[in-house]
Amino acid sequence: MEPYYHMKLIIAGDFYISDKHRGQDLIDSSLKELFLNADFRIINQEAPITGNTPINKILKTGPHLRTSAETTLPFLRQLDVDMVTLANNHILDYGEQGLTNTFNTLKENQIKYVGAGNNLREAATPFTIEKDGIKIAILNFTENEWSIAEDDNPGANPLDIIDNVNQIKAAKATHDKIICIIHGGHEYYHLPSPRIVKQYRFYAENGADAIVGHHTHCIGGYEVYNNVPIIYSLGNFLFTLPSTHEKWHTGLLVQLDINSEMPISFKLVPVRQEKETFRCNLVNERENKDILQQVKDYSEILQNENELSKSWNVFIHKMSQQYLNFFSPIQLFNNRYLNAGVKKIGIDNWFMSKKHYKLILNIIRCDAHKGGAVAALKTFLRE
Repeated sequence: MEPYYHMKLIIAGDFYISDKHRGQDLIDSSLKELFLNADFRIINQEAPITGNTPINKILKTGPHLRTSAETTLPFLRQLDVDMVTLANNHILDYGEQGLTNTFNTLKENQIKYVGAGNNLREAATPFTIEKDGIKIAILNFTENEWSIAEDDNPGANPLDIIDNVNQIKAAKATHDKIICIIHGGHEYYHLPSPRIVKQYRFYAENGADAIVGHHTHCIGGYEVYNNVPIIYSLGNFLFTLPSTHEKWHTGLLVQLDINSEMPISFKLVPVRQEKETFRCNLVNERENKDILQQVKDYSEILQNENELSKSWNVFIHKMSQQYLNFFSPIQLFNNRYLNAGVKKIGIDNWFMSKKHYKLILNIIRCDAHKGGAVAALKTFLRE
């Protein structure tokens, strides 16, 4: 009779502690106990661990995040974190030096990492967990924003359907189980897009044994597809930035039960950050029931293609002006009052005709045009 192996992993979502919150009491004892009872603990480290050196900041859109070792390490130790995922959109915010400092800090403190490296090959390398003869590969991907590694440049492992499936298959040849942790999706939207559902299911069809997502800053639904659990978004775990979004403060932990004879099973555990202090707690029984019911509701939509498309269309309608503004000349002005004035007068409409938007659509949609445009823009920005 073959021996029976068992392992319990706990995976948490987005984790960022600003230096403003150094030394504060942010993690409840019951949460610490939950982590300590697992065999292996993983969180998403959503910022480089590096000094505040503005010259290292990369050219990008959106905020630059960073934290210091003195701030972050005590919290990682409280939770007995074994490994952090680094494939996310902020990990390269402070450039190559910031990423190198992150690697060195984690190595010096015996914390493993996956999803980033000094080049694309390193970033794509899986991490192996081995216990009692069972080998588990952890693969980590992120949406292609400002943090992506290249052949000879450091960064994160990109979400690329061809490369990712090849990585899954290669890991499957030498491991018993494959867990994919993915940083992607649409911020503040509780559901995956139809494209994401299609892509994650394809990963399951090609060897992934569990798929866990984060990045959206809100909780999402799940499904079990071909015996593979797909948890689309854990939301925030502990993220000490103020937000007016109510959904920012609620997150999920996922406990994966892994053994040698059965598909991976899972349990979702709701957590909540207090709005003012950011102290993170397990929720009470009533809140636990309410949050898991929300997750169930999202999950039911996932099983209905028409409902999923309907929800997606509503979201896009709500966000359409924001997306269209990305291409507007008002983006040239950093002053929001000037932006509002330009928009009120309608100057942006002088430049952004439907013909121009059709050109933009063609560049984005056509892989050949998109590839050429991306290469040209990267070259221009480097120069």
